[in-house]
Amino acid sequence: MRIMGILNVTPDSFSDGGQYVDVEKAVRHAKQMVKDGADMIDIGGESTRPGATPVTLEEELARVIPVIKRLKEESDVLISIDTYKAEVARQAVLAGASMINDVGGAKLDPDMPRIMAESRALIILMHHQKHSEEGKITQLKDEVVNGLRSSIDLVRQAGVNLDKIVLDPGIGFGKSMAQNREILKDIDHYQKRLGLPMLLGVSKKRIVRELMTIDDQDMLSIGTIATTCYAYTKGIDYIRVHDVKENKVALNVLTSLMGGNENDL
Repeated sequence: MRIMGILNVTPDSFSDGGQYVDVEKAVRHAKQMVKDGADMIDIGGESTRPGATPVTLEEELARVIPVIKRLKEESDVLISIDTYKAEVARQAVLAGASMINDVGGAKLDPDMPRIMAESRALIILMHHQKHSEEGKITQLKDEVVNGLRSSIDLVRQAGVNLDKIVLDPGIGFGKSMAQNREILKDIDHYQKRLGLPMLLGVSKKRIVRELMTIDDQDMLSIGTIATTCYAYTKGIDYIRVHDVKENKVALNVLTSLMGGNENDL
């Protein structure tokens, strides 16, 4: 399992908004996550939490590009750009990113499939359901699988190689709490049906609080670690988390007890 460390250079992300808007602080935190065990750093300049205010292209670029450039200069870690805007993805790759993480599944910007293909970057396609449409999915497994397949078709037609694609079922995006729980419980179902690597991104989300059955912000890290370990046992390839060190240590313990080693991570 590969660990993706979350770096939000935003003022309003739900967990770490405002903490890393300064370039120096952002790069320092990214480098610390690498030391703690992150295999890649996912840099985002626009919050996608429910109710977040959209930002302009110019503002998003101003937030992420300086951080990507500095991190590329000071580290050889794989850099991911978390965006649904094709121009942000294009400029991020030119600045040093080698992965594009699109919560829109390449469907929100008509230029995104082409940019993904031209960049030759690794790409993450998330099943996108608008927050305002929460609960409208009726056949959960089929609709998530078919939605991801349509994203795959879009980028494949643009020229993206199959071995460059990672999938994300989009927990927390337009799904009810019961549906989020069902996706987590059967996360390997989507991987088996689609036959591609899978990323799980639930770090400190509302579903974690629901699963903990207690409303305690300070315990969200522990709840997230539990989902990380569960995902590992299900064969999930990537985990996207805020607290890299804690999740890495938990995975080290788990793999040791299961007879593996750190090279399995």
